[in-house]
Amino acid sequence: MRINMLKRAIVAAALALPGAAVATVVAAPAAHADGCYTWPRNLYQGRSGEDVRQLQIRVAGWAAYRDIVRVDGIYGPETAAAVRRFQSAYGLAADGVAGPRTFAKIYDLQDNDCTPKHFSYTELDNGCGKGGWSGGPLSSTATRENAVRTMWKLEALRRSLGDTPLYVTSGFRSIACNQQVGGASDSQHLYGTAADVLSRSRTLCQVAQSARSHGFSGLFGPGYPGHSNHVHVDSRRENNRDKTANSTAWSAPNCGVS
Repeated sequence: MRINMLKRAIVAAALALPGAAVATVVAAPAAHADGCYTWPRNLYQGRSGEDVRQLQIRVAGWAAYRDIVRVDGIYGPETAAAVRRFQSAYGLAADGVAGPRTFAKIYDLQDNDCTPKHFSYTELDNGCGKGGWSGGPLSSTATRENAVRTMWKLEALRRSLGDTPLYVTSGFRSIACNQQVGGASDSQHLYGTAADVLSRSRTLCQVAQSARSHGFSGLFGPGYPGHSNHVHVDSRRENNRDKTANSTAWSAPNCGVS
């Protein structure tokens, strides 16, 4: 169950206090705004650390067209731009500084298991009816972490489509499951970095076209063989463990995506 809204309000107020008051109040053990992660300070260009990395995971879906947000713990121009897009998308002042209002919106979107509120681990775990995160090329922990990043990008894509539901038809697949469904031997599904999605209120082309500006370096949809009933999105540029690393591959010819 989520931490109650009162605690979140206390932390938001604490972060808004000047100087030493922030350090004193936020450092208190009870000042947790969220069961997953609580940001202890405002973030802006020039800052670095684990708190920056955690923020980058959550705004990676607000990358520029055909770009990604590197999750490296360094708050540079790329991260600041993504934060501005996130802020604008949720009606906040788009100044590129992650402060109380930005964190409050993230807390509102985030469940205590670190997933965004419109997606869950069970939607993206092993297909073929088995569940779980084992059986792939990576450890279960690494695969699960990748899936969280995928979900945050999907949350951004969902928002850009008017907050209409997106349905995941395939997420992580074990090697055995991937073989069973006839997936490519180097499929991004093996790493937890991919999802096949569809919408019941938006066309597949609308989904594919919007996905171009939400941090997905792999994108396949209508017109690409085997993708007439869903849109495949993945993060291959961030997956440096296989031969597709540092590449961008888009193909949805029926939607003008290439």
